[in-house]
Amino acid sequence: MSGQSTPATVAAARARVPFTVHPFETTADVGGGGYGAAAADALGVARERVFKTLVAEVDGRLTVGVVPVSGSLDLKALAAAAGGKRAAMADRPTAERATGYVLGGISPLGQRKRLHTVIDATAAGHPTVFVSAGRRGLQLEIAPADLVRLTEARTGAIAAPATPS
Repeated sequence: MSGQSTPATVAAARARVPFTVHPFETTADVGGGGYGAAAADALGVARERVFKTLVAEVDGRLTVGVVPVSGSLDLKALAAAAGGKRAAMADRPTAERATGYVLGGISPLGQRKRLHTVIDATAAGHPTVFVSAGRRGLQLEIAPADLVRLTEARTGAIAAPATPS
């Protein structure tokens, strides 16, 4: 795992939970679907099982929303699930500084600063889910219950269906 070692994979290994790392080819230009959709397509995995990690501010507090790449983050639902009133997406520099990862490679695991996390409830409907392993072109497959435990997350209905382009 040396070439695939990231803070996320180290955190999962330290916790002694089963996980699999999946490298894939990625390009700088992933198109309109985003990095998560590109990962799902490259790995041949249903987009409902690949989850993107998004950083938002809920009432001024950085909060992570983890939702399937087949949809989008419902900011009102995230605010409610996090016990707040208002949510807005964090800007790129704030998200990267707080997590220690670059956009397109932000993992819910092994973040520089542990942020309050909410994982979409649909994750529980899969035996395993895929999240960024902390680098573009690297996904970590893990049981949803392990992901919730390792991130100390709440779960909730925070995903909205994708809007047609």
